[in-house]
Amino acid sequence: MLGEGILKGLAETAKNFAGSFVSAERLTTVEYPEERIAPIEAARVFPFLVYDVENRDGGGPEWEAGMRCVACQICEKECPPKCIYIEKSRDKKLDYLGKAQYYPARFDIDISVCMSCQICVEVCPFEAIKMDTEFELATDDRFGGLLLDREQLAKPNEYYHKIHPTEAAKVDAHLAAEKAKADAKAKAAADAAAAKALAPSAGGAD
Repeated sequence: MLGEGILKGLAETAKNFAGSFVSAERLTTVEYPEERIAPIEAARVFPFLVYDVENRDGGGPEWEAGMRCVACQICEKECPPKCIYIEKSRDKKLDYLGKAQYYPARFDIDISVCMSCQICVEVCPFEAIKMDTEFELATDDRFGGLLLDREQLAKPNEYYHKIHPTEAAKVDAHLAAEKAKADAKAKAAADAAAAKALAPSAGGAD
C-alpha cells in the first residue's frame, strides 16, 4: 500500500504523544532548575585537575600540595584549540612515587575556547587531568570569568570517584600498581647497596 510506512510512523508518533500524558515512564520533561537529572558517568564537559589528599608534599593549600600535575605541558601542546596555559615551577616536590617533580606555577584553561574533546585527558601520563560533569558555568564576565586558574580547576580524588566511579577505580588501581613497583625497585636497590657495603668488611674478616 502506498504510504503505509508513513502511516505507521504517524501512528507510532501519536501513540507516544498520547502516552506521554498518562504514563509515568514517558513523562520525560524535567522542571529545570528545580528538578535535575543526574549526569551519566560517561558525561564530559570541561577538564579539571585531580589532587590527592593523602599524597601531600610541602606546605601550602591542600589542593596545591597534593596536585598530580607535574607541568610536563603535553596537554598544552596537544590541545587543538590551544586553551591551556601552563608555567612550570622552578622548584620541585615529591609525587606519589616519591620522585621529585616540577609542578605548575600556573595552569589556566579558557573554557570559552575549550571544545571538550578530552584529548588533554588521553595524553596525560600522570592521570592528573580529567573531564568534569559540571555545566552550570555561565557568567556575565566573558573574559576573566571563563578563564579558570589552577585553584579553580583543582578537585580532590574523592570528587573524581563521585562523578566517574568506574574510571576512577581503574586509575587508582593503576597508580597503586605503579607505586608498588617503584617501592619494590627502591627496596631492591637499597638491599643491593647494603650488601655491597657489607662485602669489604666480610672479606677483611676472612
